[in-house]
Amino acid sequence: MYENHLQEVYEIDEAKGIARQLTHINEGILDNVYVADCEECRFWSCGQELDGFVLRPKDFDPEKRYPAILEIHGGPKVAYGKVFFHEMQYLANEGYFVFFCNPTGSDGRGFEFAHIHGKWGTVDYQNLMDFTDQVLEKYPQIAPDRLGVTGGSYGGFMTNWVIGHTDRFAAAVSQRSIANQVTSYGISDIGYFCTWEEAGGTMYDAFEQVWESSPLKHLKKVSTPTLFLHSDQDHRCSVEEGMQMFSALCEADVPTKLFIFKGENHELSRGGQPVHRVRRLTELLSWMNRYLKEKSPQL
Repeated sequence: MYENHLQEVYEIDEAKGIARQLTHINEGILDNVYVADCEECRFWSCGQELDGFVLRPKDFDPEKRYPAILEIHGGPKVAYGKVFFHEMQYLANEGYFVFFCNPTGSDGRGFEFAHIHGKWGTVDYQNLMDFTDQVLEKYPQIAPDRLGVTGGSYGGFMTNWVIGHTDRFAAAVSQRSIANQVTSYGISDIGYFCTWEEAGGTMYDAFEQVWESSPLKHLKKVSTPTLFLHSDQDHRCSVEEGMQMFSALCEADVPTKLFIFKGENHELSRGGQPVHRVRRLTELLSWMNRYLKEKSPQL
């Protein structure tokens, strides 16, 4: 992926430092289609400057107010950049500001920065909230009472964590998420050798810490309407994790929905059946519109 275009194959001349495009298979697809520029929005949090990005909505009018969605990447050892990402561009085309960043734990800044085992939901959560504050300050066209949050995998974990720690978001869509580090240890395909690192211990030697680091533990005061998207063949973040979150919100009498994709796995958003990939985006957008647009008279 290069600049704000779809994927092509390039040949890199390392000596000259240039790239020569070899294929043109996606040429013309984005002609006459709105593609939002990815604006850098660096911000300060916990004593360090971090990378952030913002997409403006289609037909942006600086005199109007818009809803906005915070996207949280997976990993967490992954990094967002200024490349074309279809989910974000889709939401921008539907009238949303979209903002996203690389909090502590992300890739690209060395091992110490990325190593947050036992710290999920701490400094990374603070980074995300600080980023949200600074985006709202920089873009006054965003309506602060019309914020949404979404993410998948680790981003789903953080979406679950966010709704249990703040009510600032009017809607959430948690995708292929983790709810409970205790159960994830035993049912995830990487649970027995990975979850204990993420949570800072196993249920045998550090049960309280593992439970404390679980989003499910912190839902007593949850109030954010939340959609959970899972796949029944996802053995990384299994549907049981989404079910636990869904049940907790039902008990709390909070609007919620659990949507399960039959025959899909952890790669639904990237490698799922086209009909399911389209449906995933449709469900995400429909949920956000219900709570961020339909009740927003200023739009």
